[in-house]
Amino acid sequence: MERYNFGRFEKELDQLNITLSDQQLEQFTQYYEKLIEWNSFMNLTSITAFDEVFLKHFVDSLSIVNGMTMNEVSTVIDVGTGAGFPGIPLKVVFPHLKVTLLDSLNKRVTFLNEVISVLKLDEIAAIHGRAEDFAKKQKYRENYDLCVSRAVANLSSLSEYCLPYVKIGGRFVSYKAKEAEDEVKQARKAIDVLGGEQVKTLHFCLPGSDMERSLIFIQKKKSTPGAYPRKAGLPGKDPII
Repeated sequence: MERYNFGRFEKELDQLNITLSDQQLEQFTQYYEKLIEWNSFMNLTSITAFDEVFLKHFVDSLSIVNGMTMNEVSTVIDVGTGAGFPGIPLKVVFPHLKVTLLDSLNKRVTFLNEVISVLKLDEIAAIHGRAEDFAKKQKYRENYDLCVSRAVANLSSLSEYCLPYVKIGGRFVSYKAKEAEDEVKQARKAIDVLGGEQVKTLHFCLPGSDMERSLIFIQKKKSTPGAYPRKAGLPGKDPII
């Protein structure tokens, strides 16, 4: 691990009250190296510099600890996980989590399985499919303490994709790249219809930077009606408003 300088990363994590073991640092290093290797022949991220990946992907993924206690969470699903954010960083730092990574592109799922193997992670699975389809399956529906998503979609659509996975009393947390109050207002009807209630929104800058982020925390108050999510494509094309 001497080939990298982790000083900046460790300072950023200090602000989240996270301290990593040598094994966890090595896992993040292996993750970074696999990301760069695979990114050379498929589109995983436009961010490739070491410090930038560690801040904008890894630290950003872990920023959820500013709003909730991860040791109280057991099961997590990451909807639209892409290259594994935030699901894999959360699994590395909180190994007790049972994690499902869901993505609609099979090539990305192949990459995720390679990362899972190289990092020697257990109780984590990458699955290929659409959020609208898997949310109808009994194995996944209302089966998770926490659903997370950094997917680029409006909050109304994301709520329809994500809230069906969350058990009553659990949470859906949406990662946003900027201040999101207008988006929250527009999504209030959808959140209510789908059985949720917005609890809080955290607006902050990533440690040591001026990059704005927001985390929207939505509590699952009642069961999602069976009609949701609607068939593939509709949540994005015709969000509940």
